Amino acid sequence: MASPDPPPATSYSPPDVPLGVSLFLTIPYAFFLPELIFGCWVWMLVAATQVANALLQGWVIYVSLTSFLISLMFLLSYLFGFYKRYESWRVLDSLYHGTTGILYMSAAVLQAHATIVSEPDLRNYYINTAASFFAFMTTLLYILHAFSIYYH
Repeated sequence: MASPDPPPATSYSPPDVPLGVSLFLTIPYAFFLPELIFGCWVWMLVAATQVANALLQGWVIYVSLTSFLISLMFLLSYLFGFYKRYESWRVLDSLYHGTTGILYMSAAVLQAHATIVSEPDLRNYYINTAASFFAFMTTLLYILHAFSIYYH
């Protein structure tokens, strides 16, 4: 009787991540640029208003600016191939984007409240409305990115 074949050696092979411009055309990596652009709009618009409640809008600025910088680092790590060194890279990416989606949801709700409070001043109201819109859109993008990288 023949002995069974030994089990194949398991080795880590990183998921295929497109190179160059095709990175921005492939889901879930296509969400990086809109996340960065919309997140940048959030903190620029909030910074352009007269802050009605410093605690609320301070949290919005903190979440949007920190998320912008960390997402930029994730994008650069994909562009330079740092993800190839670690097996749990997709889990880390999914956890980061999921957590950021939750934090952005809290920031978007607080920004919507700041919009309601700034109602008498139409200029600030319109800028805060735009910041609220971009905050909710960025929340959606982060959550979509988290789910798509997890199921990719």
